[in-house]
Amino acid sequence: MTRHLSRPHRTPRAGAPSLTPGQRVPVVHRIGALVVAAAIAAFGVLGLLDGLPFFSTGGNRVLGLSSNGLLSTISLVTAAVLVAAVLRGPRITSTVMIVVGSLFLLSALANLAVLRTDWNVLAFRFSNVVFSVVAGLTLLLLGSYGRVTGNLPPDSPYAHPDDDAAPPVDESPSTPQEYAAERAMRDAEVAVVQHTATADQQRRVAAMAQVSSRTDRRRVWMSYD
Repeated sequence: MTRHLSRPHRTPRAGAPSLTPGQRVPVVHRIGALVVAAAIAAFGVLGLLDGLPFFSTGGNRVLGLSSNGLLSTISLVTAAVLVAAVLRGPRITSTVMIVVGSLFLLSALANLAVLRTDWNVLAFRFSNVVFSVVAGLTLLLLGSYGRVTGNLPPDSPYAHPDDDAAPPVDESPSTPQEYAAERAMRDAEVAVVQHTATADQQRRVAAMAQVSSRTDRRRVWMSYD
């Protein structure tokens, strides 16, 4: 007789943290901003520690990229902005990441146009252009995560339920007189289209045309009774 051995079913440990999709969104934004800020800050700090010339267009190598004193300073300011956004909250973090990411992409295009010219005040080389594109796309992707979509989870900080919207008004008839008026209204409108309407029907249909809601049309019809 063959014995079938099965592995015991593992249950999650009690107290183990589990993030919902909505809770995961701000975590991704904050961690993503801090990681990018750390990389940019390291680049800036090493550049300043090397005593790079501030406005040199040639630049020196720092972490495989070209840099001067101005680019190192801008890198530190950018990192500080990202960290400040994280401290303010996930919504601001997301917005700042999208803005900074867009600026990275614009910087890549602008500095690509001035490579090897006297206007290359940030001492960019092609490797810097590639880094700016990668960093910009990363910030845009992380900043838009869980925010730029039409199917947000209910607990997402970017979900905007329209709680202030007025509830729909039930315009259906509720009394025998209103039901009778609805039938008479339909008969009159059909008669007008078929050119068989009486003078009274024509007058009532013309008056109803001045209002738009079903309730008002019914009220106008009944006012002639």
